[in-house]
Amino acid sequence: MSETLFEKKNALVTGGAGFLGSYLCERLLRDGARVICLDNLATSSVRNIQGMLSNPDFQFLRADVNQPFDPETFPELASFKIPFQGIQEIYHLACPMSISHFDQWKIQTLLSNSLGNYHALELAVKYQAKILLTSSGVVYGPRRRDGERLRETELGTFDHLSPRGCYDEGRRFSETMFETYRQVHGVDTKIVRLFRTYGPHMPLFDGHLIPDFILNAIDGKDLVIYGDESFSTSLCYVEDAVDGLIRVMKAPAGTGPVNLGSDRDLRVADVARTVLDFVGSSSQITFEPSLLFLSELGLPDLSAAKELGWFPLTRLEDGLHKTIEYIRANKILLTTFE
Repeated sequence: MSETLFEKKNALVTGGAGFLGSYLCERLLRDGARVICLDNLATSSVRNIQGMLSNPDFQFLRADVNQPFDPETFPELASFKIPFQGIQEIYHLACPMSISHFDQWKIQTLLSNSLGNYHALELAVKYQAKILLTSSGVVYGPRRRDGERLRETELGTFDHLSPRGCYDEGRRFSETMFETYRQVHGVDTKIVRLFRTYGPHMPLFDGHLIPDFILNAIDGKDLVIYGDESFSTSLCYVEDAVDGLIRVMKAPAGTGPVNLGSDRDLRVADVARTVLDFVGSSSQITFEPSLLFLSELGLPDLSAAKELGWFPLTRLEDGLHKTIEYIRANKILLTTFE
């Protein structure tokens, strides 16, 4: 199905009310697409998409991707003319992403990494749509101590029977499903392996480092690091990550998998100190035992992404300032309804 036949392409974003999904929906609208945002709000929020609800080119559907989904049966999508135009792009982001409440969503995580993929991929077959999976750097396994950046050709190793295997192995199985549909049905599938991303719209009180650091610094509470002084990570600003998703979707068929993230290694304690400095807070930094879902990811090799013209452009300092401004401006609303 050629996109040139239509004035505006139809794009479906599963998990579109989440942190990353909401930014992606905004970007697609700015780029002139009609956007269908599908989300069951299990670990996301309507607040993230509030500003788009009045846009005639945006439609939110509260639905579960783990259940069969036929967009032609929704009367609210009439203006999208799906029986005639179909869907041109599917961004499949839907998967529970809760650090502090990971155990609560284990079965839903399994289903999202199997049934959810199936329903999204079947839509891609039906409409001959391009489809992109947001996988994760967890497929490479634990961080390598030699400091080498992880290339997409590297074969990861981890315990698939661990307490977090439903996510780690689920992400790897998701990639297998997408590749199998490419082989069997000729679907133009894209696989992106995301590394740790941050910015406004991240959920509070859920173990996510940056927003909880900022909120606690503002409130004069301890900044908690779930690990020790050596705990390190990379951090990519959300708008850079979204730009990468768009570039990978536009890339020729057969491109990928592609790493998207920052290859700059940061000690989390240093990031916390930077937050304290920017906020002007006298809060203390404390350390607690590691959380199951908050692990040290490896660092990505970005050679494949650079070939697509992508590189994370937002400096950590600038991204932190934007996130601090957002939380300060919305603090009462955020802390009342979280």
